[in-house]
Amino acid sequence: MKPKVLIIIGSKSDEQVMSETNRLLKDFNVPFELVVCSAHRSPQRTKRLAQSAEKKGVKIIICGAGMAAHLPGVVASWTNLPVIGVPLPSLPFKGMDSFFSILQMPSGVPVATMSVGVAGAKNAAILAAQILALSDDKIRKKLRK
Repeated sequence: MKPKVLIIIGSKSDEQVMSETNRLLKDFNVPFELVVCSAHRSPQRTKRLAQSAEKKGVKIIICGAGMAAHLPGVVASWTNLPVIGVPLPSLPFKGMDSFFSILQMPSGVPVATMSVGVAGAKNAAILAAQILALSDDKIRKKLRK
């Protein structure tokens, strides 16, 4: 089944927090793909992922990012798909740096910003399911449960 949600994380170490997104999307029976791709270390690959997602049937992109947290904004700049940003906790600011980086997008580059950490990872999956439920009765029923 083609993924409806593309999850992009900037580093393999982000998987621990973002595993909650994966778990909930599985609970909702939403097919997804997880890709590790840094906006800083591999900007051209990030651009290709964002630009090709819609053609692959992806409806929503979730980006988990820590520190400078440019990943969600960079992805949003290359696609018209909804982008959900999850600020990941990191030292020394415990994710507040990530939160403000994702929250402060300029006009024309919208990113839905979740809370920091595990709660945000869970909420990203729920928001993605809510968006998909607008046109998918099976997901809508699972959300109601």
